[in-house]
Amino acid sequence: MDVSQTVHDGYTGRMPNVQTKDAAVSSDFETFLKMLTTQLENQDPLEPVKSEDFAVQLATFSGVEQQVKTNDLLASVAGQIGAMALSQMSGWVGKEARAAMPVAFDGTPVTLVPEATAIGDRHVLVVRDASGATVGRMPVSADGAPVEWAGTDATGAPLPEGQYGFASETYLGGELVDEAPVETFGRILETRMEGDSIDLVFAGGVTVPADAVTALRDG
Repeated sequence: MDVSQTVHDGYTGRMPNVQTKDAAVSSDFETFLKMLTTQLENQDPLEPVKSEDFAVQLATFSGVEQQVKTNDLLASVAGQIGAMALSQMSGWVGKEARAAMPVAFDGTPVTLVPEATAIGDRHVLVVRDASGATVGRMPVSADGAPVEWAGTDATGAPLPEGQYGFASETYLGGELVDEAPVETFGRILETRMEGDSIDLVFAGGVTVPADAVTALRDG
């Protein structure tokens, strides 16, 4: 007899889903015991199910029930830790954080921090608009020194306000050998819990994971 099903008064039912939570787990456990009783009442007397099989089912269900409760407890603890971290990071609001992220350009020069590199013989700062199109290029050094971007294109003409992203290209012998995102500072407007992580919201709606921040300073 298939112990995963029972037949009673013409009704065929399967074992309850043991992955439900809280009250559902308790309800399913009671249903499980009723089904075991039904199985005993309706088993084939010529081929009775061994008592050991019922014990295994009961032990298995009990183990899953305890695991579900443990997972719920861990999730609750994780939520409390996340809330504490979010509360602590609320002190970051108003400060300036440095990370590789796009910038909401409003006409004010932007300080960029290209990644220092020991390779290549030429390094170029690439400016891209919100659509990803390259709108500006300028040479930079390889020592990671900050660069002031005035918001101009390759010809020196001012660019309109909007969101821009930055990358540094490394060339060797005229061949592109590397491209890396460029970090910049931005003022933190909000800290936000997103699932298991904490995100920082900057001007223009730019969102960056808190663990991507490499520096923090007063605004």
